[in-house]
Amino acid sequence: MRAENVWVIATREYLARIRTKGFWIATIGLPVLMAAVLILPALLLTRTTSAHRLVIVDTTGELGEALIAELRDDSEFRKALDQLDETLDGVDTSALDDKLQGFVPLLEAPDADLERQRAELDQRIMTGEIDAWVWISEQGLAEDRIEYHAESVSNFVTQERLGRAASSVIRSFRLADAGLDVEQIERLQRSVSLTTLRVTEAGSREQSAATGVMLAYTLFFMLYISILVYGQQVMLGVIEEKSSRIVEVIVATTRPVELMMGKLAGICCVALTQLAIWLGTVALLTLPPVVARLGALPEGIDIPTLDPWLVVHFFAFFILGFILFSSFYGSVGAAFNNIQEAQQFAGIGAIFAVAPMLLFWMVLNDPDSSLSVVASLIPFFTPLLMLLRLAVKAPPWWQVALGYALTVSLALATIWLSARIYRVGILMYGKKPSLPEIWRWIRYS
Repeated sequence: MRAENVWVIATREYLARIRTKGFWIATIGLPVLMAAVLILPALLLTRTTSAHRLVIVDTTGELGEALIAELRDDSEFRKALDQLDETLDGVDTSALDDKLQGFVPLLEAPDADLERQRAELDQRIMTGEIDAWVWISEQGLAEDRIEYHAESVSNFVTQERLGRAASSVIRSFRLADAGLDVEQIERLQRSVSLTTLRVTEAGSREQSAATGVMLAYTLFFMLYISILVYGQQVMLGVIEEKSSRIVEVIVATTRPVELMMGKLAGICCVALTQLAIWLGTVALLTLPPVVARLGALPEGIDIPTLDPWLVVHFFAFFILGFILFSSFYGSVGAAFNNIQEAQQFAGIGAIFAVAPMLLFWMVLNDPDSSLSVVASLIPFFTPLLMLLRLAVKAPPWWQVALGYALTVSLALATIWLSARIYRVGILMYGKKPSLPEIWRWIRYS
């Protein structure tokens, strides 16, 4: 095999794909989406001017003022505002406090004519004077409900906040009415939070479970999609060249094996370029100065940091996984005459790619279980499942080394096997080959 021929073919494959609009749309689109998901919540929050104008009518005369106080002192909402102040360090957010109150509650005394008052409140909603009104009555409390009236009732987040505040006020009122110490009961019923710390050789550091899952999920599916998509690109490229008879001209100056290796190398470099841009964006977004100015994330979730060794394993397992699947797909493309015929046989490769997906949550939950260890050492599953184990908890070094050794061995065997099929199939036309015929190609080529 002549290295110069492989280099020329690989360069041509790389440049032909990297210059397409589709490549750059996909390459740039994902980082932009990632940045938007992290940054847009803060930008939208700082520019909102919405406040829910709410009229409260309490016919019991005992709960209205307490409900207003609860709405103005929503601890979870105040915590979100405090996080925003910390996130936007150096930016004056004092003007946002009134805008982001969530509710502008107003207590109105019940009229002698309740039906007329209810009709007037409806009219004030329709004219845009208020957004909603709440009716608290003895009968409603007996049935464990209060009324919420608004022109639109699809604002479930606002309703959830209001319901939470009303439940807290009514619960406290009922406890006090029963002669119980409300503060003591609330203190005794207070829930505890589970603080998770990841133990590493450098020591323990706090990390939420959601953070570990987010990192593992991102790397796993990034690797899964890249291996599958670029593996099939090899098959489609081979079929295109074979059906257009271009390959007959190419093999006049180069060997079929050189053509296959050049195609694999070129497309692999395209994938590595795209993955490098994606991971570079992740690394940039997880830098401390950037994290400090990102939008407020849900409670208990922080942005994970990429370990350099994990990045090395990511690229190494991608190369091995790409070789395994793309060499198979390349031989399939060479053996068949069109996409329809090839896709039926290519489903075999998809089975090996989808199987790790079925084991994802089991391995994630217990990366040291017998199932996780054995599955991650099956060469076809190793690139995805061993990376998943590395992302959540570093397995023993011998398991990682054995996984690499077995996968490299299978990759070399796959290349050898695929090269023999490719050598004969790339110039075969006519009827779809059967499995016995493909086996004869392997034996005699």
